[in-house]
Amino acid sequence: MLAVVVLGKRPKLCSRGRWGEGEGRGKVLIVGPMARNRAIHNDRVAILLLPKSEASNVGDHGEGEGGSVALGAVVGVLERERRKYVATFEEKAEESRGKTERVLVLPYDTRIPKIRIGTRQADLLRSHRIVVQIDTWSSASQYPDGHFVRNIGPIGDVETETAVIMIEHGLSFPTFSRDLLNELPERERWEVEVEEEEKRRDLRETHLVFSIDPQGCEDVDDTLSVRHLKKGVTELGVHIADVSHFVRPGSLTDAEAQRRSTSVYLADRRHDMLPPVLSAHLCSLLSGVDRYAVSVVWKMDQNYDVKSVWFGRTLIRSRYKLSYEVAQQLCDGAAASDIRGDIPELLNLDLSQQELEKRLEELRGAVKTLSEIAHCLKQRRGEDGAVYLDSFEVKVVMGEEKGTANIEDLVPKQHLDVHDTIAECMIFANHWVAKKIHSSLPTSSLLRRHPPPSQTRFTHLRTCAGVRGFQILTGSNKELAESLDNAVDPHDPEVNKIFRILATQAMSQAEYFSTGSVSSYHSTGSSVHSTGSSFHSTGSPDQFSHYGLALDYYTHFTSPIRRYADVIVHRQLLAVVEEEKRGEREREKLPGNVQLAEYCQHMNSTHRAAQLAQMASTEMFQALYFSNHEREDERCVCVGVVYAILTKGVRVQIPRYGVKGVVYLEDKAGLVAQPAAVSEAGHCSVAFASGHLKVEETRVTVTHPAGQYTLTLLDHVTVRVGVEVSHAHGPSIRLYLMSCCTVDPRERRSPLFTSDRGRKEVLAGVRDDLQSKPVEAPSLSSSSSFSQTPPQSSLYCLVQRLHNLSLQDAD
Repeated sequence: MLAVVVLGKRPKLCSRGRWGEGEGRGKVLIVGPMARNRAIHNDRVAILLLPKSEASNVGDHGEGEGGSVALGAVVGVLERERRKYVATFEEKAEESRGKTERVLVLPYDTRIPKIRIGTRQADLLRSHRIVVQIDTWSSASQYPDGHFVRNIGPIGDVETETAVIMIEHGLSFPTFSRDLLNELPERERWEVEVEEEEKRRDLRETHLVFSIDPQGCEDVDDTLSVRHLKKGVTELGVHIADVSHFVRPGSLTDAEAQRRSTSVYLADRRHDMLPPVLSAHLCSLLSGVDRYAVSVVWKMDQNYDVKSVWFGRTLIRSRYKLSYEVAQQLCDGAAASDIRGDIPELLNLDLSQQELEKRLEELRGAVKTLSEIAHCLKQRRGEDGAVYLDSFEVKVVMGEEKGTANIEDLVPKQHLDVHDTIAECMIFANHWVAKKIHSSLPTSSLLRRHPPPSQTRFTHLRTCAGVRGFQILTGSNKELAESLDNAVDPHDPEVNKIFRILATQAMSQAEYFSTGSVSSYHSTGSSVHSTGSSFHSTGSPDQFSHYGLALDYYTHFTSPIRRYADVIVHRQLLAVVEEEKRGEREREKLPGNVQLAEYCQHMNSTHRAAQLAQMASTEMFQALYFSNHEREDERCVCVGVVYAILTKGVRVQIPRYGVKGVVYLEDKAGLVAQPAAVSEAGHCSVAFASGHLKVEETRVTVTHPAGQYTLTLLDHVTVRVGVEVSHAHGPSIRLYLMSCCTVDPRERRSPLFTSDRGRKEVLAGVRDDLQSKPVEAPSLSSSSSFSQTPPQSSLYCLVQRLHNLSLQDAD
């Protein structure tokens, strides 16, 4: 039986082959390199499905995927993935001496085979990363043939490695063309047009409008306002930059924004969807200047139930541009003298103390009311089943010198209550706009849905929770949310965060879609879209819902500077509003279902690529940070949490740096790891010796010459963070086990995870115990690629020997 799949759609390699994503068939395991039949990652291929009797012996090799798999072999390539690849010349090769020759280059992506190209620059570019493209792949050749495209730059250079990340994720952000820039207004000469002023609702004098964003934010998409009206009515306003006024359909600016689809935020820079004259100036809702906006304004009763809602174009002037930190201080009741210097709009004004207090109290009252409304909205969504997920996020603090690997620190992002306040207001606006456009455009509105995840994807989460005696119910989003709220260990606060991260990993991917293109296949939770004309059903409301947010309708409306989907939604909303106001057929100017579905498919893939690029950039800078401080063990010794058991090690999450990685307990030669030894100078190394691993579902036991130790899910371990450098690929984090436990979680304090003092205490304790009993290092097999230190000299071994003695006494 034949089927069609996209090879490696799920980029998870397994021990026997490679995943393919079936079109309506789920996942297929392509067995062995020969069965791939010259197909490459992301190729659309025809496969021969093998008998179920063979597939049943394979099982599921994808981590966290769960469920059964089909087994197959590629019989033909239907559509080749046409893209360029980053590659590197082999490090050790004979000199070409300027002659043209056929050489093999190593692709940056490990899923791609070596590529043979013809060049005479191999010697010159051996220490550089290059771009190549595959041309053909002969049936008589083990490798595909391609050609050299261009040189990127030296290996290890920050600019080079950043360019590599963008290329590998298919993202291109060239300089905006001169013709495009000529379409846009001049920043210095722009002013409010009289026609626009007449047809917009003017909020400049009547509303206290302000923004709350990260420090240094230039592209301010959204502002807020709160007013107390008569009879206990509260008015809440969300005001979004009117990008659609400047970016007209059919323009060069619109075409380029549609192609980019999103702004990309990397660890040390951002690539904008729109030109700076729009993103940082004319569309940015900066304080003290007149700006065009599209607003949603609700009137609410004393319980914050919506009595009425208004949508339309407005003219605003934001009075304050607040950072999250300052807004939180206002909510917490900080004195005027403490925060005046952090509010630029008040800093240079000649105000009396009384006038200053009056203005701050007005602003404080607005922020507090906003917080109360958001708290109520969040509580209601929680009652409906909203799932609040989590992650370990870090901010890369760079030195003053740009373009270098001068990384000063990795700082965990601090979560503030005001973050939730702003998020809830934006979610509220997105929800009401989604309802509005769907009611008027039932077959061609752009919404965003989040399908329920497959129950099998929660297997690992349930297993982890069971280790600590918690039960995670996953039958619905409400059950999951309540289970996560209850799975709290008061002595170990990191546990609940790990549970929420595992829940995040189990989720299906949220996606944009056109309401006229939803087929019954979408209800399975697949992220595949049908862009053809065969599907024109409007779908059922449950197919439109957002699982994570617990909302029946949802879209993206609040960030048109950064997302093209929001620009389309603005056009749809304004067309609907104008029709209601003037009775003209504005919707005929909007894209139809088929075209909108194509936009959605492109936006989904680009949005996902931008997320992956951001993650890759953060991981690269994390590796560079530890590479710079590799010999300073006080920075590189960290406490982590075991969150997955592998066949040869464990996965560990380090909250302090947001780093996750694998601690290998067995090397390629079959030798097992013993906890690290620490020298007087503070350096630590890992010893591998003969022994064996016993891997179970929730634990792994290592037996070695000096004894035995066991690592269980959610155990706390002390690890050293190292960096593995590759000529062909980017640097990667490598974790080495130092000690199998820290202190009892009931006695542990959070600074151990977050402060330098905590790391120093762990390191000092290990040193003291090791210095008490020096041991001669035994001779180890030369096959071990790790530094050799005495297995007897680890703190863990000392504790384990004492434990064994106590067991012998008991016997």
